[in-house]
Amino acid sequence: MDEVVETLRKIEQNYKLFQQQQFSFIRALEHTREEAHDSFRPVSSIVQVQCYKDHHCYNATDRRILNMFISICNDLRNLCQKLGTVHPGDSVSNGLVEKCKVLLNDSNDFTAIRATYPHGVVNYLSWEEARNRYGGVVSLIPIVIDTMREWITYMKRHVVYIVSPGCATSKKEMSTSQTPAGHFATETSISNKNTVQLQEKDFQKYLAANQRPKQKAPWRPPGKHPY
Repeated sequence: MDEVVETLRKIEQNYKLFQQQQFSFIRALEHTREEAHDSFRPVSSIVQVQCYKDHHCYNATDRRILNMFISICNDLRNLCQKLGTVHPGDSVSNGLVEKCKVLLNDSNDFTAIRATYPHGVVNYLSWEEARNRYGGVVSLIPIVIDTMREWITYMKRHVVYIVSPGCATSKKEMSTSQTPAGHFATETSISNKNTVQLQEKDFQKYLAANQRPKQKAPWRPPGKHPY
């Protein structure tokens, strides 16, 4: 689980850098779509972006930002494959994993998806761009990241971690090894108590043998005395 959390954290850091360059990403898509004579069709899949980069991209800046998008999608896809192996999960967690797999499929049509608050990626587009061209492609990564966060939160709250056989044996051995120590502590306590009782008896005998009777004061006739 810790490995999944750390991997997602690194992906989120890369995505923040990508998000800061969303304008460059949209311009790269514009340039490559013009080269491909494909300006009317919305960007609807990862494989479509890959095709623009591989066959219609002649600018180093455009290639870099398109590569960044594809790389983040690949990292998310690899992490998605690991989610199901961390814990068996249940219908809810498995459903979240399946959602990520569908969204990250190369040929999946993400035209209709839209990232909502707190994400503002769609708001950075014009109305026409958001509706007819790029609303889906800019929404893909944040939606997948949110789904993976939801999976992590659910697993932490609802899944009972199963102790492996090795750990169970270790606990059993630990319990067994502690048993003699417990008996030893009890025996020591009883021994100390007996020792204290014996010491008290010896002390009483000592007092009885050595204590002198109090001497009575000499008798004096009644009356006043100078002292």
